Amino acid sequence: MPRTTTMTVRVSGALSEFVATNVGEDGAYENVSEYIRDLIRRDKERAEHEAFDRLRAELNRAFAAPEDTYKPLTAADVIARNRT
Repeated sequence: MPRTTTMTVRVSGALSEFVATNVGEDGAYENVSEYIRDLIRRDKERAEHEAFDRLRAELNRAFAAPEDTYKPLTAADVIARNRT
């Protein structure tokens, strides 16, 4: 089962008011914890999509490269290159 961590977050002024409008009877969330968890989930999802998009762009560039730019490599070549 995932570990639960308690964190303290301080917000004031306009941020505090904004949180208050999103929590409670008139808000989309029942409590602040639910709101923060949703924000974190969405930010994690955004970061994962950005990483995937970068990988896809890199793979598209690699597959679009002319055949003569490819060099044969052995596993030992890759290991040696990654050690430097």
